[in-house]
Parts: sequence; structure tokens; C-alpha cells
Amino acid sequence: MSATGSELIPRHGNGARVTHWAVAIVFTFLFLSGLALFSPFFFWLSYVLGGGALMRFLHPMAGAALVAIFYPYAALLVGDNRWLPNDSRWVAHMSAYMRKEHPDIGETHKYNAGQKLMFWSMVPIIGTLAVTGVLLWQPWFAPHFSAGARRAAGLIHSVCAFIMFVGIGIHVYAAIWTAGSINAMIRGTVTRAWARFHHPAWEREVTRKEGR
Repeated sequence: MSATGSELIPRHGNGARVTHWAVAIVFTFLFLSGLALFSPFFFWLSYVLGGGALMRFLHPMAGAALVAIFYPYAALLVGDNRWLPNDSRWVAHMSAYMRKEHPDIGETHKYNAGQKLMFWSMVPIIGTLAVTGVLLWQPWFAPHFSAGARRAAGLIHSVCAFIMFVGIGIHVYAAIWTAGSINAMIRGTVTRAWARFHHPAWEREVTRKEGR
């Protein structure tokens, strides 16, 4: 039987979707509480997050949770995020792609180059946030480090948090811009036509596994 364009095919399993949204929720809390801790101008956010004392306690706990959730999940995604020659062409034509001109950039597998760049940027940035966060973790670890080390850790922590915020913002924008992406992460499926248009090499892999 031939496949129709409207036929739904699986893109993200239940575990992947739950983990993705768990990372999103934890990151949102970390970013908001981090803003409140970073500047008195944003400290009003602490009242939304349960009060200053509770927020200070939960922020590093949430950071530890992010590490525990993200890295096992990331380990499963390494294969699909390998950099391929077509990905370099995608980056070279990124501006045209964002204008929806869809230039000939070759075959796209499960993730395009933009998604892969997001993935490979998050791997070291979350690790750096975790290490610098330990140096700032009051009252458990921070007293064991010098004031200079804590100041350096605070600066690096803030810069990495900002970079991650920008990256997540681009990720969200791209998901909204590419119709069907958010539904894929909510429902777990995409239409075969969507897969063939955005990720043709991946669509062929799925079809081959189905024995069509």
C-alpha cells in the first residue's frame, strides 16, 4: 500500500517528549530564579517562585535536576546529532532557509544543522553551569572556595546562562516558525509530507524500517 502525505509517522517517543518538557520546565525555573538572584531589579520574581529563601534553596537543586535529566537524554541523541557534510551547506544557506526560500542544501536527516548546533552548544554549557554552580552553592560548597574563584564562577555562570537563554529563545522561535514542530513534540507524530519536506533522508529511513 502506498503512503499518503497526510499519513502520520512517529517522530518522538513518549520518553523523549516527557524528558524534553521536563528539561524545558526546569530550565524556565532556573532562568527566572537565576534572574532574581542575579539582580535586585528582578528579585520580585522570587515572590512568584515561593519566596527568597525557598528560591535560593531550590535553584541549585533544580540545577542538579537539569544535569540528571539532560545528560542521559543527550547520550541517546548523539547518533542523530552527528555532523554531516550537508549540515555545513545548511549553515551556509541559513539566511535563505530562514526566509523560507528552501534552497537546495542536500538531504536532511532527523535533525537539521540548526538543531544540531543547539544540541552541541547545550552539552558543554550545561556542564559549565553545573561546575560553576557548585562553586556558588551556599552554604554547602561555596565556603570551600576563595572569593576570587567564586567571583570568576559567578561571571562565567552568568555568561553561560545568557548564552543558553539566547539559544533556547532561537530554538522556541524556530519551533513556532516551522509549523508542525511543536505538535511533533506534544503528540509525537508528524505527517509523512512534513517529514519528506523538512527531513527527507529521515523520512526515507523511517519508510525503509517499515519495509515499504
